[in-house]
Amino acid sequence: MNTNKTWGERVTHALIFEALAVALTAPVLSWVMKMPMAHAGALTLMISLVAMSWNMIFNAMFDRVERRWRIVRTMAVRAVHALTFEAGLVAIVVPLVAWWLEMSLLDALILDIGLLMFFLPYTFLFNLGYDKLREALLKRRALVNH
Repeated sequence: MNTNKTWGERVTHALIFEALAVALTAPVLSWVMKMPMAHAGALTLMISLVAMSWNMIFNAMFDRVERRWRIVRTMAVRAVHALTFEAGLVAIVVPLVAWWLEMSLLDALILDIGLLMFFLPYTFLFNLGYDKLREALLKRRALVNH
């Protein structure tokens, strides 16, 4: 599969990923934490902006390693991709959550682990679906251009 993505495509990928994530998590966070939707929405938006930046940086690095080492995106590679992406994001987001919700880093980590239980499969499935759709679109474009 062609892993050469433009920055425009990376931005589109990240925006779709994050918009769907915010739409799914803000109402649940508001309900679970018994906080106003605006407060939960602001937090999920902040996390989303951090995650979107991390998404583009991480995926650019991952794609570069994938090309250099000629790695094929097997299910195991996809699992490593999702795990390493989320581990990096946890390291960045936990202090933000602790500050915003005025809680300890440990409490923020526990909350983040709950979010991670959603985001690990979400990240894996979203990227699997995105890659399949992208591959189909690239094949279609190649057929049309020939």
